[in-house]
Amino acid sequence: MRQLTGLAFVLLISACAPDAAPPASTKDVQETAPESLGDLSWTKGGMVAAANPYAVEAGLEILREGGNAIDAAIAVHTVLGLVEPESSGIGGGAFLVYYDRARDTVTVFDGRETAPAEASPELFFKDGKVMDFVTAWQSGRSVGVPGQIALYKAAHDASGRADWKTLFEPAIRLAEDGFKVSPKLAEILASPRLRGAIRLDDNPVTAAYFYPDGEPLTAGFVRTNPAYAATLAAVAEEGPAAFYSGRIADEIIAAVTEGPDGGAMTLDDLKAYTVAVREPVCGELQSGFKICSAPPPSSGGIAQNLIMGLYDHLKPAASVNADESLYLKAFVDAQRLAYADRDHYVADADFVSVPTAELIDPAYIKARALEVFAPDAKSFPGDPGLVLGKDALRPMWGEDTTTPGAGTTHISIIDLEGNAVAMTATIEAAFGSSRMAGGFLLNNELTDFALTPTKGGKPVANAPAPGKRPRSSMSPTLVFDKGGDLFMVTGSPGGNSIVAYVAKTLVGVLEWNKTAQEAAALPNIIARGDTVAVEVDVAGGAEAAAALREMGYTVEERTGENSGLHLIVVRERGLEGGADPRREGVATPIR
Repeated sequence: MRQLTGLAFVLLISACAPDAAPPASTKDVQETAPESLGDLSWTKGGMVAAANPYAVEAGLEILREGGNAIDAAIAVHTVLGLVEPESSGIGGGAFLVYYDRARDTVTVFDGRETAPAEASPELFFKDGKVMDFVTAWQSGRSVGVPGQIALYKAAHDASGRADWKTLFEPAIRLAEDGFKVSPKLAEILASPRLRGAIRLDDNPVTAAYFYPDGEPLTAGFVRTNPAYAATLAAVAEEGPAAFYSGRIADEIIAAVTEGPDGGAMTLDDLKAYTVAVREPVCGELQSGFKICSAPPPSSGGIAQNLIMGLYDHLKPAASVNADESLYLKAFVDAQRLAYADRDHYVADADFVSVPTAELIDPAYIKARALEVFAPDAKSFPGDPGLVLGKDALRPMWGEDTTTPGAGTTHISIIDLEGNAVAMTATIEAAFGSSRMAGGFLLNNELTDFALTPTKGGKPVANAPAPGKRPRSSMSPTLVFDKGGDLFMVTGSPGGNSIVAYVAKTLVGVLEWNKTAQEAAALPNIIARGDTVAVEVDVAGGAEAAAALREMGYTVEERTGENSGLHLIVVRERGLEGGADPRREGVATPIR
């Protein structure tokens, strides 16, 4: 296979060979753990990968004290809600995918936020017109019933090991004693563009917390949050009841219903919230790897299996001496096809019909690959119903009208017994709705619904409805090898681009023979719709953009991509971690 001159997208010749040996580098690899640690049948050690060192250390503390991956995930995320409040927190929701090694099972805990009982398809209409995204984002109408605390409890009751109260201790200590504001948080708070769009410095509560004396928090400033400590202490003592009723619930409703454009959430909505425990969506690649992720309303299980399954068909045959550019082209084309299907069909399957099995059926994927779009052609969804000899499915829904948002975080954990958690959590856009209660920010998750509920006279699958969960791009993903053993844990924040970010790690590790860290650092390429967005301010990005443009694609050059990939790969020698260099995360082995 010959090199493509000038293309430094790191699709190296040896990396494209499906049977290439694992990389020889030992960087970021946790050596085999001592037999005294954990289950003796698991000798790979443990690792926590998340967006902030404070949070990672909290997870490691829980693992050292005998907790498992579920326990560690709760500790990690309660700290992230304190130190990375722009991205997630207990005022939002999450999808948690859990692998129980002893039982050889994968379970999905769906803690996605829900629309209140009074929501209607015209949730974001005002004076007869649909609200623009920023206005909707900053309104009380955007706040969904938070699912995060309920998710903690459901997952812990099912599979946790440590005492419930201990899981909140690291975050409570940090909230009481103070944490050093990170450069990322300080930079976002100081952004004139963001300050002009949101109400964080207008709302008296959030202004006092994030802009003391009228100035944004600076990097290194020691910020305490006694209100958050009190909230977590109450949850630790009383469980979710302390959050979904009583004082904290009253504060949530007061923050949601105040102007401008207050929402209709009630105490009954909070009390009625339940976590959905679901089966994962899993698909098998030609190489024998199995990809498992969350089902609708998450896009993960469908989109990741679609992209990787399509890539299987679109990549050059192993026997062909092909240009490296053809592997890049296959990845882009697979994304365009998969995104078109995801956008059209995926929504809350408890409310609308989502053809999950049909979309990842090998026969449909093979046929869909034959519909690959020309670089300058308009993308469109396929119809798995017609391909599989059933009724047509595409005419059910109008064209998707959902607007993207990007405030999210991802946690990957493998514990000392080989159990694993992939959890992607969110409050939707940066700082959620800019509304605060109990020391935490409330989400603006309902703007993940289609703001316009119909298109072309047909309902949009992802339109709002009472109790409905908005579609999510979150893709917490587990990969198993052909022997059925855990091989990879991955996921990312990034709004609609999450699908592309996570797929990049899958193709990078499974197809291009990259290490976890190399896969995280690859240029981000997002091929949703008719334009291919390419990150050009990292190594190889400009060359990839030039190559795609030469092939005829409409390329949008981007800088400042907001991926936050955290992944763990199980190698023969131990665990290999990767943390996105675009953020402040780390992947740290248990020591």
